[in-house]
Amino acid sequence: MDGGTEIERGGERPLRRALGDFSADRRVLTLAGMAVVTGTAASGTAWILLTLIGLVTNFAWYGRFDTALTSLAEATPGPWMVAIPVIGALIVGAMARYGSEKIRGHGIPEAMEAILIGGSRMSPKVAVLKPVSSAVAIGTGGPFGAEGPIIVTGGAVGSLFAQFFHLSAAERKTLLVSGAAAGMTAIFGTPVAAVLLALEVLLFEWRPRSLVPVTVGAVTAACWRPALFGAGPLFPFADNPNLPWWGLPACAAVGIACGLISGSLTRTLYALEDGFGRLPIHWMWWPALGAAVVGLGGLVEPRALGVGYDVIHDLLSGHMLAGAVVTILAVKAVIWLAALSSGTSGGVLAPLLIIGGAVGWLLGLLLPGAHGFWALIGMAAMLGGTLPAPLTGVVFAVEVTGDIAALAPLLAATMAAYAVTVLLLKRSILTEKIARRGQHVTREYGIDPYDLARVAAVMTPKVETLAADLPLADALTAIEDGAHHAYPVVDGAGRPVGLVSRSDALNWALEERDGDAAEGTLGERVSDADLAVVHPGDVVSHALDVMLAAGQGRLPVTDPQSGRLVGLLTRKDLLQVRATVVRAEAERRAFFRSRDARRTQVGA
Repeated sequence: MDGGTEIERGGERPLRRALGDFSADRRVLTLAGMAVVTGTAASGTAWILLTLIGLVTNFAWYGRFDTALTSLAEATPGPWMVAIPVIGALIVGAMARYGSEKIRGHGIPEAMEAILIGGSRMSPKVAVLKPVSSAVAIGTGGPFGAEGPIIVTGGAVGSLFAQFFHLSAAERKTLLVSGAAAGMTAIFGTPVAAVLLALEVLLFEWRPRSLVPVTVGAVTAACWRPALFGAGPLFPFADNPNLPWWGLPACAAVGIACGLISGSLTRTLYALEDGFGRLPIHWMWWPALGAAVVGLGGLVEPRALGVGYDVIHDLLSGHMLAGAVVTILAVKAVIWLAALSSGTSGGVLAPLLIIGGAVGWLLGLLLPGAHGFWALIGMAAMLGGTLPAPLTGVVFAVEVTGDIAALAPLLAATMAAYAVTVLLLKRSILTEKIARRGQHVTREYGIDPYDLARVAAVMTPKVETLAADLPLADALTAIEDGAHHAYPVVDGAGRPVGLVSRSDALNWALEERDGDAAEGTLGERVSDADLAVVHPGDVVSHALDVMLAAGQGRLPVTDPQSGRLVGLLTRKDLLQVRATVVRAEAERRAFFRSRDARRTQVGA
């Protein structure tokens, strides 16, 4: 009876799959093949996005047609330093109002929301307007990187491709996330970090059915990247000091500092967003107000505008003075918070790298080794703590620099930052926006206890039954006098032929009152009913599926060989599985105690 679709008395039941470590089937190969297409399309979209950013940057600030990413360090301070960001923000606000409101913000929460409540369906408008609006916002000085926009744009490409085929919501999610991971890989050249970001932030599961296709999408983008953007790490770096014995604790201390700053940034961001929400003007105009702050910050430090990849490079190489680092840190944090809270289109990864790098660089003044090493530690800690996605932060820093020797210091710092932020904040910078829209998101994954428990462990083994050959009148009396809500009806061999409840008995009694004699046997009344059963060796999750499909609140449990009734599974029994998990989390016991402690317990 295992391994196929069960037909129990004419009704189709959920598939009872053969038990194993994984639930993957050959469908994963189909999705992997589709992920190749998604990864290719997302890589092309990443190239288009960076090309548009370069084009807008060069035209807006230097009056030339060029697609190369350009630093704004040489931009001339003056009235246009403020006007250009405001003009760009007005364009983005109009695109959001008259195009799609989904392009507002940094994109990752929107991708998460599409996965959680939108059936992983994203609109063509988002796929077109998000890269264009991001290019306008960043190119006119917005203090963002391209990674957030490409994550949502790549996700939209994957979602649109999936919508051409007959796929489930879970399969559409896989292709959406494949596109997002491919886009991030194409920009940064970090396929492993992109897959980890998918696992820690977007997939809400860790299963082969999603992990394999997402990895295929990221690897496909890694194959295309040398042709589109060039080979090698985006920020090559390798300068690891010989840390003393207290070096790793020092890295953790940097991580704690970054975690505290990360929590402050997140709280400030949403406080500012609340402030914009209280303004008596339409949200279309908010980005222009944020852009005015951006422009004023550009007057103080032009390098704080735009993507800032050159700043990241200089922080790692150590080609900066302490005063310049302090200025970059202060200006970048202020204008990033102002711009992002206003609802313009931009990302969070590159600004977090710059802010974290500046914090690490400054703390490195008190620590041994090169400033660039501590900047790298700060970047990973700020990224991993703010998202929060600690493994992504560690591996991202390694892949983007090629500095694998820094793995242990990065791990110490990033996990410390992660510990601080999860203790300080109930929501992250990614999930707070979703929570404000009425959706709860949990970032803790675990094995479903219903996949571990067997029916035999939770069923009621001693069941009161009614015989199928019992006269109907006697059956009515037995049910009315009985203590249970429902009874399995069994034949002479002990096999269940139906379930009868008090409501059934009440209906039959009313029929008898209306003049219809209660004739025949109980078995004749229930034998035509569709009866769903489960077996003692089934996992409880399968029993739940059967309950939902059959609409039964109770399931007879039968021996798979003889078909004899061996127990009854009720909804109350299912709650015991959850109760076991709650007890395991709540009960604390010491199994090895001192003699004095045991004496104290006995005396008490």
